[in-house]
Amino acid sequence: MDEQLQERSRRWLKRYGRRATRPAVRLLCFHHAGGSAAMYRQWPRLLPPSIEPIAVQLPGRADRFREPAHDRMEPIVDDLIEVIDPLLDEPFACYGISMGARVAWALAHTLRRQGMPTPCVLYVAAHPAPDCDISTWPWEGREDDLVGYLRDLGGTPAAVLAEPELLLALLPALRADLAVLSTHRFGPVTPLDTPIHVFAGADDITTTPEQMSGWRSATSARFDFTLVPSGHFLDAEAERLVAAAISTDLLQTTGAAGQPR
Repeated sequence: MDEQLQERSRRWLKRYGRRATRPAVRLLCFHHAGGSAAMYRQWPRLLPPSIEPIAVQLPGRADRFREPAHDRMEPIVDDLIEVIDPLLDEPFACYGISMGARVAWALAHTLRRQGMPTPCVLYVAAHPAPDCDISTWPWEGREDDLVGYLRDLGGTPAAVLAEPELLLALLPALRADLAVLSTHRFGPVTPLDTPIHVFAGADDITTTPEQMSGWRSATSARFDFTLVPSGHFLDAEAERLVAAAISTDLLQTTGAAGQPR
């Protein structure tokens, strides 16, 4: 890998913690709209050493704050394919929550279309199935703009919502991420032949379990559905449950061995 691609890889792909052994499978993790890779900082201790979580960092946030955020899906996926290509010689899976689920889905479809290796499993949380996409968005047409939308979702700390300077730093990346969602074609297409495992929040009023169940038609392979005790965003306990379910499933799927740290 040349130095320029190595630098791009370091910007896009975040590895938290060190692994003493070579992983049997990599897990690409995609954050929600307005989020960052740091939401997966604790995942190395939630997964066995045989599974390496690699958190994807989109531009326009955290250590990539000075880079322009993408506002369309295609350049996100194109850039991602370039940086993950050296990793595709080993088994990998994808996990995405909210917007991250759609990015993971788009990546899987593009990899298949280009004849490249595809994820051994696609894990999605807190995003309606493709056949539920009706092109209406809860953040549009609000008098309280994105701040009200953030309050409704419940994932943003009150201290951030009350601090204008913090909101000023957060909103540009969020606006770009929401533009990605509102301009991306997410309707039903030829189903993947990749297994899909859905995690639905029992108390999620933004993305209901019924909307999540539609992911069944997005694959011709195995489909699993897990209901977790959470709202749209996972608290620490729900996150632990999701990571444990992914661990069990991936170990069975790949035949790898190992116990969580």
